[in-house]
Amino acid sequence: MKINVAKQKLLAGETVVGYSLKLPSLVVAEFMGRCGADFLYLDTQHGSWGEDSVIGGLAAVSSGPATPMARVSSNRFHRIGRLLDAGALGIIVPLVNTRADAQAAADACRFPPVGTRSYGTGRCLVYGDDYPEWINDQVFVAVQIETVEAVDNAEAILSVPGVDGCMVGPADLALSLGFPPKEAPQREEHARALERVLTACRNTGKIPGIDPGNIEQAARHGRNGYRFLVVGADLRMLSAAAAGGIRDMRQKLAG
Repeated sequence: MKINVAKQKLLAGETVVGYSLKLPSLVVAEFMGRCGADFLYLDTQHGSWGEDSVIGGLAAVSSGPATPMARVSSNRFHRIGRLLDAGALGIIVPLVNTRADAQAAADACRFPPVGTRSYGTGRCLVYGDDYPEWINDQVFVAVQIETVEAVDNAEAILSVPGVDGCMVGPADLALSLGFPPKEAPQREEHARALERVLTACRNTGKIPGIDPGNIEQAARHGRNGYRFLVVGADLRMLSAAAAGGIRDMRQKLAG
């Protein structure tokens, strides 16, 4: 049996922190899996992972202590099943706007009689022949609440059995509210929407999560009650570090 450590921490009331992986690099995934993060999720929606590279990426993350997760490109039964068959222990489903959307996501993630996931072999059997016996309990299912419609339906969405929690997409939520994502931290309507999601999580007993894209904002949301926190992405971290290094070097050369 493979324990989903990140999920168990969340169920115990703890906060977990991790990164999203956009670059389809097995080496990056392996190193990031050993950085101390509670989880890493391979982003097949906005990242560059293909079907073959995802399998290697999940294997690379699994070589370390971080829980391997993945964001599916869309709320589609076969796409969710493929990521689970590849070994993801957590699934993040984008653009879940209604209870019906949430039900479809939850059902696709679990074997009958709990859900409708198709039974088959895949890389997931690396976890052991008993995989089908425990995965329904260990898989972590997070639906993304990232539109005004989703916020309005948050309690109905989160009340679906099999949905373990949510991950707010603050940038898409800002766009849905009618303003650029960079304005989100200063907009009162954005803060009210995030508070409504927290209230829905409290009322349903589900786990609130958010992906603000940087440590400062993630920490602020964590203090406000969000517990499933994405604190950055490999692509932005690499770009920022590279640009910072060149800038620092040029300053030093200038004396």
